[in-house]
Amino acid sequence: MADPRAPIFEKVALIGLGLIGSSIARGARAYGAATRIVASDASEDVRARVRELGIADETTADLAEAVIGADLVILCVPVGACGEVARVIAPHLAPGAILSDVGSVKGAIVAQVAPHVPASAHFIPAHPIAGTEYSGPDAGFATLFQNRWCILTPQDGFDGEAVGKLSAFWTRLGANVETMSATHHDLVLAVTSHLPHLIAYNIVGTAADLEEVTQSEVIKFSASGFRDFTRIAASDPTMWRDIFLNNKDAVLEMLGRFDEDLTALRRMIRTGDGDGLFALFTRTRAIRRSIIAQGQDTAAPDFGRAAPREE
Repeated sequence: MADPRAPIFEKVALIGLGLIGSSIARGARAYGAATRIVASDASEDVRARVRELGIADETTADLAEAVIGADLVILCVPVGACGEVARVIAPHLAPGAILSDVGSVKGAIVAQVAPHVPASAHFIPAHPIAGTEYSGPDAGFATLFQNRWCILTPQDGFDGEAVGKLSAFWTRLGANVETMSATHHDLVLAVTSHLPHLIAYNIVGTAADLEEVTQSEVIKFSASGFRDFTRIAASDPTMWRDIFLNNKDAVLEMLGRFDEDLTALRRMIRTGDGDGLFALFTRTRAIRRSIIAQGQDTAAPDFGRAAPREE
């Protein structure tokens, strides 16, 4: 019987060491998922910090050097950069190697990356649904993926053994793994992630426009709801620009539905439809409770936020 603690991959190459990449590096080391971890990043400052943190066995700016001999390569760069990175590393992928990613959009990733992947390698797109508003190698932590979902979107004709191995890797890092098509993934994420971020960016942008008018009272008297929106809107600008541009069809479809629902809500308020408002708020409250029941958040006061530390 196989040792459940044995490394799943011998060499894991991580391209991009931001929040997700550095968390994978930490998790793979902490839970013994890889024998050797190589980190590649275009930024010398990031590579230097990765060396200081000791979260990889080797760092390099050379993409080809990073992936040679790797049995798992994960692209942890913005969605818009994945195609070019894949083009550069494709000739150097080892036979049987698994190439994956962590992007929040899957259809565009498949379109950009798949044409470059040699027949001898296995391309299995993935999306770990985990993160914070922080970025960079210092932001990562080994437990980021604990009890979070990681969605795999293998293409038609995929290799079952390779998918099983990648699934085992994410499971070792603590994630729950689900498999679905890239198209279905993009529609689901447009509802659960992309549209909420778009709304948050818009609300915070509106507040910023009003800041001067209200003489700084928007920030001074921020209630918990607005604070939650600012947390979401503080996410990495490059990453989210690429997400919206590369999942525009699904996002626009969900935005149209949101506009219709917002019109209905406006009508309830204008006509004094208290019963309609109460029914809507009751239904949305039940969704919140379902998320807590599934272990995807906490029922603790103030959403489990730690009290601010005294300086």
